[in-house]
Amino acid sequence: MIHQETIRFRGVPVQVDAVRVHDKTFVISGSFVRTAKLKKEWQEDVERPDEVIRALKAETAGIDLLRFWQRIPDTTARYTYYKEWRQIAAVPIKDYKHWLEKQISPKARNKIRKAMKFGVVIQETELSDELVRGIMGIFNQFPVRRGKRFWHYGKDFETVKKEMSLDLKESIFVTAYHEKELIGFIKLLLADRCAMITLILDKMAHRDKAPMNSMIAKAVEICAKRGIPYITYTVWRRGEHGQFQESNGFEKIPVPEYFVPLTLKGKLALRFGLHKGIGGLIPEKLMVWLLAFRAKWYLLRYQRTAV
Repeated sequence: MIHQETIRFRGVPVQVDAVRVHDKTFVISGSFVRTAKLKKEWQEDVERPDEVIRALKAETAGIDLLRFWQRIPDTTARYTYYKEWRQIAAVPIKDYKHWLEKQISPKARNKIRKAMKFGVVIQETELSDELVRGIMGIFNQFPVRRGKRFWHYGKDFETVKKEMSLDLKESIFVTAYHEKELIGFIKLLLADRCAMITLILDKMAHRDKAPMNSMIAKAVEICAKRGIPYITYTVWRRGEHGQFQESNGFEKIPVPEYFVPLTLKGKLALRFGLHKGIGGLIPEKLMVWLLAFRAKWYLLRYQRTAV
């Protein structure tokens, strides 16, 4: 039966339609073409997809498409449904020494040493009111980050604490402190096959101390000790963000992503390339230009505070 689930869209909690199939929650997005996908797609798999498809077709919610993908390391396509290749950014973890000496760039290695020379303390930290206040200090530096409005800017203490407490039993915080000041943090969500970086941020005033590279190093060390074979940084990014991923040992790993039409509207959407929304129709070069234009527009709007 259709029920409501809370998801986060651009940093804001929103209520969406959802259904339960085989004890897993599928959230439904889209107004014209309604698409179902696993709510916890980074932590769960669509098992027995034929049965899931039959169950979704029987629903009265008017679901047009089922979207699901195979999680790493399951990278060989196992189904005959229409598929595209999703580029996941992930670090394969053998052991910490191998990552440090073989997988990252010399520049990233030097930045880890640089943080040590500055006396930056990298550690695993439990969520507390003190940590929440430190995170707020990082959130509230600038209203714009990476050329777009920053979702977490201006949030109050209770909101930040509530958001940082989500999935707390499955998450850990890696923090960077300099002289007792929080200058960076990672929220790492632990799943059965990987650990996922859900947030990684630093203080611009302390970027010369390279806390980002050192926090990733700590995350790799933690995962190596726990026997977690991958760290993911969600999908592969464009530009400098992608360069940062590559420098720190992340690899571009293609996994099959399936789109299964459940209705005539779903079939037409797939045929005309509407299965990823209007944004999916924009050519890559034009998308890069639009993102650059957006960054310039925000820079003009927040000229004195944008980064």
